[in-house]
Amino acid sequence: MEPTNAPAKPQFSAAAQDEIKRIITHYPEDRKKSALLPVLHIAQAEFGGWVSPEVQTLVAETLDLKPIEVYEVATFYTMFNLKPVGKHVLEICRTGPCMLRGSDELTAHLERLTGAKVGGETSPDGLFTLKEVECLAACGFAPIVQVREKYYEQLDTPENVDAMLTELRNMVHRPILPWEALAQN
Repeated sequence: MEPTNAPAKPQFSAAAQDEIKRIITHYPEDRKKSALLPVLHIAQAEFGGWVSPEVQTLVAETLDLKPIEVYEVATFYTMFNLKPVGKHVLEICRTGPCMLRGSDELTAHLERLTGAKVGGETSPDGLFTLKEVECLAACGFAPIVQVREKYYEQLDTPENVDAMLTELRNMVHRPILPWEALAQN
């Protein structure tokens, strides 16, 4: 019999499993599906910034759901990436106030500087994926880009954009995930 090179089935880390168990306790026992969004966030963070079909199946098994139930949610919300992404996903607000303050110019500038195109394309160096998103609720600081939990505000000058990209390029390690911080204590 020839050995197969099938990829290993994804598994959550012990810390992520503990966090998922903690989250599930917040909901009635017969309502595990209510934990789907936070568990998808954990899955995306654990598996390289995206939720592959195999990861979606793992989430379904974890919550005793059908894979289609996870797929429906993962494809509905733009915060979940369905294909590999760069180290940093730059979510560019495209709504009215940001457009009035120059988000179109910001997008064009980011495309030039990174080599990626808006629409989920990743830069050739693998660092940046550009996505347009709906309102980030920071209209007074427009135009704005969100990278994970951080907002980069007032990106209406090339200098501000360059400073953001320099900061992101200089990040050596990925941020510690909340459940990893709990496991370290």
